[in-house]
Amino acid sequence: MDHRFRAGSHIRRRPEFQQVYETGARLHGRLMTVFVLPRTDGRTRLGIAATKKLGGAVVRNRAKRLVREVFRQHANPPGLDIVVVPRAALLDAPICAIESDYASCVDRRARRTRSSS
Repeated sequence: MDHRFRAGSHIRRRPEFQQVYETGARLHGRLMTVFVLPRTDGRTRLGIAATKKLGGAVVRNRAKRLVREVFRQHANPPGLDIVVVPRAALLDAPICAIESDYASCVDRRARRTRSSS
């Protein structure tokens, strides 16, 4: 299985982010806030919104690298747009804690989606 973060796995444009924020489900974790919106084409995409509130460019890029790594390693349910807004606590947390926080948010939403359909 290819675990690279390919271009088709990105949410890049502002309107795509806005759609996930406005119509998706918001889930609060200890280290991040996750927005999840079901898709019809079966692809799962990731967007990361690391704002300047988090810190300078180096800090924001580190947060994005950590989130991308967790996205790559996690068995994401198919057909979701996921936007992650990292919190400052994420930067000091071990990778296993980040994985656990991400997984609990995404899996909680995926279970809710499956049970309602």
